[in-house]
Amino acid sequence: MGLDELRARLDSLLASQGLSSDRRADASGLHAALVEFKVVVGTHREALAKAERELADERRQEADADRRGRLAAEIGDAETVRIATEYTARHRERVLLLTRKIEVVRDELAYAEREYEVLAARYQAARQGIGTTGPTPAVDPADRELEAMKAKADREASQQAVQAQLEMLKKKLGKQ
Repeated sequence: MGLDELRARLDSLLASQGLSSDRRADASGLHAALVEFKVVVGTHREALAKAERELADERRQEADADRRGRLAAEIGDAETVRIATEYTARHRERVLLLTRKIEVVRDELAYAEREYEVLAARYQAARQGIGTTGPTPAVDPADRELEAMKAKADREASQQAVQAQLEMLKKKLGKQ
């Protein structure tokens, strides 16, 4: 189940919660949503670990191709230099793609973890018989705004790094 689908189910559960007088049913529904969120968080963690492993492997392959190209250039093998340059470019592009993917997965994981914490607080409140309407103190709008600004700044820095690497690659391939 995707994060958006889970969020929609949670929203409908919380919307109907105010109409229910059965606290046990409310807590039960929140618990089920909490379990599903925990699965989503675990899935995102696994996806992040997998993408990080792929990135490490791709960086190694990029370094190997670059090293092979340099070695071939030292012995004057133009064809091997050309092929190694192509493979280096392919691996570099894949490294950039995986870097962006990791950033997105990290952002989604952070979002899911924040939502999990909010839901856990609501579940605890429902179990204790405290009303769950109103703002939850665990999530401060200023914190969300700060995190969104940090994520945006990180993305912009990453995009600048990607552009710099692309320019370097274009120069290296002689296309500029």
